[in-house]
Amino acid sequence: MYDLSVQYLPLPLQMNKTEISLFKEKAMQWAASFEVCCCLDSNHYHDPYSQYDCLIAVGAAQELKENAGEAFAKLKSFYEQHHEWMFGLLSYELKNEIENLNTTHTDQLGFPDLFFFVPEYLIAIQGTSIQILKGNPQVIDLIHQFKLHPVDDIPGLTIESKFDRSSYIETINLLQSHIKRGDIYEINFCQEFFASHAAINPIAIYHTLNKVSPTPFSGFFKLYDQYILSATPERFLCKRGSRLISQPIKGTAKRSKDEAEDEQIKVALKSSIKEQAENVMIVDLVRNDLTKSAVQGTVKVDELFGIYSFPQVHQMISTISCELRSDIHFIDAIKNTFPMGSMTGAPKIRAMELIDQYEKSKRGAFSGSFGCISPDGDFDFNVIIRSILYHAKQQYLSFQVGGAITYAASAEEEYEECLLKASAIMKVLGK
Repeated sequence: MYDLSVQYLPLPLQMNKTEISLFKEKAMQWAASFEVCCCLDSNHYHDPYSQYDCLIAVGAAQELKENAGEAFAKLKSFYEQHHEWMFGLLSYELKNEIENLNTTHTDQLGFPDLFFFVPEYLIAIQGTSIQILKGNPQVIDLIHQFKLHPVDDIPGLTIESKFDRSSYIETINLLQSHIKRGDIYEINFCQEFFASHAAINPIAIYHTLNKVSPTPFSGFFKLYDQYILSATPERFLCKRGSRLISQPIKGTAKRSKDEAEDEQIKVALKSSIKEQAENVMIVDLVRNDLTKSAVQGTVKVDELFGIYSFPQVHQMISTISCELRSDIHFIDAIKNTFPMGSMTGAPKIRAMELIDQYEKSKRGAFSGSFGCISPDGDFDFNVIIRSILYHAKQQYLSFQVGGAITYAASAEEEYEECLLKASAIMKVLGK
């Protein structure tokens, strides 16, 4: 699902599907032996904005690490200096640079607000072909010879939550009182599940998560002792030429194993007035964000209320696009839309203030984004949801889930939706 420009490179190596799968697994284990790496995997979902099924960026030839303040300006300079393929993380906490906001919660994960690196090696997989976009092509032979490590059983983890059912419902009622007063009309409210003293094998956990819940924007990000193991289905923003595309998700329904019932669930989700209302509020917010960077009159909704199916859930996804103004740097276009509206609410600033007031955990990397930028300024970034965040040195594991709270929302149903969204991760962790 991630697109990078192709320069003159050795011809792709052809393999069958079984060989590709084994190669990818070996390449991932090899990549994880470096201090920094990033894998972006579409799991073969069809996407009209993509060129590659999978990209694996390995090793940091150069890197940029910044906290909120002048992070976007530093990223712009970093890109202009290198004009190279680069991969990186945009933490939710960059909101404090964009708006006059702060975060009051403690943070046991410690991800930087912004981190980007230029890889030493870049491997691209498309269909049954493999190509080395950067680095010595002979690395393919090295990966072929790489021995897969046996996967240990997942150690027993005690998963705790910052909210129990009653406190969650009480908080939703308080948020709905803000909606009734007119402070906001939608807010994305999240809760954290966590495990202390967690000793896990991140690459093994990621492989299992990707098998249980293959999604079009999944990814593995290693930043020294910190890891993001992601099964996200959501695109934040991508750029193709002069076109910007955003695809927010709002609307979720649990799948059924019965084919006829599952089809009925899809139809019900598509026609749900409540889910449509949640979705269209965020579509309007995204349209407004894109307007800051768009050629006048080019912002359009390409698809409204599209229904897409994933292993555990059906999702309602809309697509909004625009033409980027020639006087707007693409880094500024990212800044103008960040954080993504699907993870904040509307109005955006007041929603973010209430998020900090009522949530019990610092979001950090969660509900931020990671992805890639190409040498010519095209980019693709996901939304960090349905993801495990892990600090190996601190042995702290965390994942957060949430949903859109509106006037019509049922607190009890929203709590159940949180558990549904957490189900794939719980399954992977043996819970």
